[in-house]
Amino acid sequence: MSQSLVKNYIHIVFSTKGRKDLISPEISSRLFPYMYGIFKNMKCYPKLIGGHVNHVHILCQLPKTLALSKLIEQLKSGSSKWLKADNRLENFAWQNGYAAFSVQYNNVLTVVDYIANQEVHHQNLSFEDELRKLLIENALDFDERYLWD
Repeated sequence: MSQSLVKNYIHIVFSTKGRKDLISPEISSRLFPYMYGIFKNMKCYPKLIGGHVNHVHILCQLPKTLALSKLIEQLKSGSSKWLKADNRLENFAWQNGYAAFSVQYNNVLTVVDYIANQEVHHQNLSFEDELRKLLIENALDFDERYLWD
């Protein structure tokens, strides 16, 4: 093959440090567009950024030239600095780790719908239970002792 053809959809999930409820509707209405700008600067265009009071879900198409770890590093550091400066959340921090899952093209709309309805999901489900469920559904081995910070 004379060219490289790649389409990698990734569902990314991470929380605030200690899962503190710091992402109010007012903050998220500005945070998610700010995060989109970080993605755009890295030539990575998310399908949707959403979340709830203490965590974020992102569905993006990861370009072939960008490592996922580099994307997450830039996204978390840039948005954390912005939250501290522009929103007076002086002690804001994201958790150290993240979870990321590949998404088949035919499941993209299902994941978009899932992210768009986070508020509904969390009426009866904690973030901790949601993350455990996602990890299990994606056959990702984890040790509960190192899952939270």
